[in-house]
Amino acid sequence: MAERKLTHREDEACRAAKPTSGLSALSEVLPENQGTNSVHGTWSSEGEAGRHFPLQAVTAEGTSRPETILQRLERIAAQAREYPEMQFTTLAHLLDVRLLGRAFWSLNPRSAPGVDRVTWQDYKRNLDTNLEDLHERLKSQTYTPQPVQRRWIPKSNGKLRPLGLPALEDKVVAKAVALLLEPIYEQDFKDFSYGFRLGLSCHQASHRVRQALLNLGITWLIDCDISSFFDNLRHDVLLSLLRKRVNDGSLLRLIRRMLEAGIMDGKELVFPEKGSPQGSVISPLLANVYLHEVLDKWFAEVVAAHCTGKVVLIRYADDFIIGCVQESDARRILKVLPQRFAKFGLEINMDKSKLVNFARPRRSTGRGPDGRKPGTFCFLGFVYYWGKTFRGGYTIKRKTEGKRLARTCSSIRKWCRDHRHAPLKDQYRALCAKLRGHYQYYGVRCNSACLNQVFYVAARAWHYWLRRRGGRKLTWEKFNQLLSDYRLPRPRIVHAWV
Repeated sequence: MAERKLTHREDEACRAAKPTSGLSALSEVLPENQGTNSVHGTWSSEGEAGRHFPLQAVTAEGTSRPETILQRLERIAAQAREYPEMQFTTLAHLLDVRLLGRAFWSLNPRSAPGVDRVTWQDYKRNLDTNLEDLHERLKSQTYTPQPVQRRWIPKSNGKLRPLGLPALEDKVVAKAVALLLEPIYEQDFKDFSYGFRLGLSCHQASHRVRQALLNLGITWLIDCDISSFFDNLRHDVLLSLLRKRVNDGSLLRLIRRMLEAGIMDGKELVFPEKGSPQGSVISPLLANVYLHEVLDKWFAEVVAAHCTGKVVLIRYADDFIIGCVQESDARRILKVLPQRFAKFGLEINMDKSKLVNFARPRRSTGRGPDGRKPGTFCFLGFVYYWGKTFRGGYTIKRKTEGKRLARTCSSIRKWCRDHRHAPLKDQYRALCAKLRGHYQYYGVRCNSACLNQVFYVAARAWHYWLRRRGGRKLTWEKFNQLLSDYRLPRPRIVHAWV
């Protein structure tokens, strides 16, 4: 789910507000006492020994002052980085009003409401009271997550994808828990994991794939697909994986309640024994924790050590590819992958998974060393293929995946048809937003042809449906005059570095 960054004014309010003005969502109040009135901190253990790290900043004069939320999270990250084997045993008391307020302000105000139909604006009207009440219920452990509203979204293959819409209060709690856990697990995640991580993006993952194939001599690729990953996450396995780093009983019980809250599908309430709803604020983090153990650690510690040649893994959430120099290594990994995933209740879709010969073609013949044309593969919406350069050599190029290109063009035509009677300025503004959004993601080098096709389809569809609004016929000459006043954004390469 999309998040809203704090504005400068909200961030300043979060730092400057005083607790004497009430328990505001952005006020700086002291964390809950733990043990004594003078100690606030995070208790953690490493083996048999326990360590205590204070959560108060010390000034130059030797006096202590309450930490800001950012300082608190940075301190937790420093502890996790310094002690990789350490367990955090008391984190739940850090779910105070300040953290809940920060979680609320980071949510998307335009997101759809859940089963209670409470919107972001509705909750904001009595924000202080709502957050105080939520905090009290969390402290007394009387907080109960509401069922997740299920919506079905059509996929390109004609099937439907389930999307979960949690209640807004549940989003606040889930986001606050994610804010606490992210500094810990970010220190453990591998550098080849890019999905839903702060400062990392799809384009960085795409760039790393291309550079690895060009520089490491990768000739064989395993293109894998996990069947219904988010629907098959086993709750018991997930909690046991979380317990390796976070052994806080209160926090783990809260996460279990979120996972077992139930799903409202129409008028039917179901309680699945496994899975995490797509659309939940905390699902991306839980998915990364799950796959970090299932795939990332196993690949780095076991697979790489038993391969004869170089191997590389790039993962974005549940999408990943594995590259190998030796064909024998690639076939062994592809054979053992289903067994590894089955241990954790997951399944590799072998019908969609494939082994791709991606050797660089020779300049003279355009074929690989074995005399065959190199294959292609798809990753994060792009098709990777060997294309010719101006000097006659070959390099890796990317273009928009065919089914995504067809889906984009179809959605633009449908939108122009459904909104043909809307005011012209509104149509123009929406079309510009759609085109800019498409260029923002797919605007990479060597993809100009696909970008031009989307622009051409948008212009043709707009003209086609404006002609059918009634009145005088809109000729191409008049439409071109209209485009001089309402110029659609031209395609451009946004990510030239990728």
